[in-house]
Amino acid sequence: MSRTLKLAAVIGAITLMPIAASVAAAENLRVVASFSIIADFAKNVGGDRVDIVTLVGPNGDAHVYEPKPADAATVGSADVVLVNGLQFEGFLQRLVEASATKAPIVELTKGGEVLRKTEEEGHHDQDKPAEGGEKHAAAEEGHEEGHHHHGESDPHAWQSVHNAELYVKNIADAFCAADAAGCDTYRANAESYGQQLEALEAEIKAAVAEIPEDKRTIITSHDAYGYFEHEYGIKFLAPEGVSTESEASASDVAALIKQIRQDKASAIFVENVTNPRLIEQIASETGLKVGGELYSDALSDKNGPAATYLEMMRHNITTIKGAILGS
Repeated sequence: MSRTLKLAAVIGAITLMPIAASVAAAENLRVVASFSIIADFAKNVGGDRVDIVTLVGPNGDAHVYEPKPADAATVGSADVVLVNGLQFEGFLQRLVEASATKAPIVELTKGGEVLRKTEEEGHHDQDKPAEGGEKHAAAEEGHEEGHHHHGESDPHAWQSVHNAELYVKNIADAFCAADAAGCDTYRANAESYGQQLEALEAEIKAAVAEIPEDKRTIITSHDAYGYFEHEYGIKFLAPEGVSTESEASASDVAALIKQIRQDKASAIFVENVTNPRLIEQIASETGLKVGGELYSDALSDKNGPAATYLEMMRHNITTIKGAILGS
């Protein structure tokens, strides 16, 4: 090779170096979300700077999900892993260990008020807030004396829009820690999405205000709406506990039917992640008409009525209000 050609090759290599570096710098953050609702939050915060893989997709039930071998590889190559925490993802610890991931596992419920379950007379009582450092200790007590899933913390914190704002803040913090160059973008996206959440909160409160107070008791499949009840004043009764893993016993169902008659429940609903058979049985025994399908632990697919968190919450309150008021 002539001296001129060698020089040209060197100059070409030097010229290409910053291009290669900028391509590497532009590589998106690899994010794994444990289930569809978290993935939607992450998309709103991350925008075009993140690539998101969702482990438990639309209409999937994270309570009973069994990870696939490919999931371990996905988690192993992630930059950030976003999870709910509070034992919602029963599969999580096994999967993280199998993946040998170096990515931070970010629990999005950290820093929020956690509701815990109490159990009285064999059926599910409503949620009680756990205070400060006692909340996790209270959760552990539920595993003693043969209780199955009933005494633990309620993991469905996203059912309060106020908590959803915390999820979004925690996601922005995690993305900033993993990708400092994109931090301004993540913060701006989180603020913009936060404004949409504030508007949603106002909509839900206005809709509930239109429902007479003596008609605000309804029935769903499992105890997924404790935070919604705590925040907005709709009382939810359910035959199953906070996890769909535990099936309702005959005595649970009998106690619930008795409670429905005492409390004069206004409507009954199926959920997208549970078998409707039990709800249909309770509806026929109480004379209540099934008022529609609510979305609790998962979004719908993109063609459904709850393809995003905002759509899910609007769909749920509209469906509840419509069934109670007959509109």
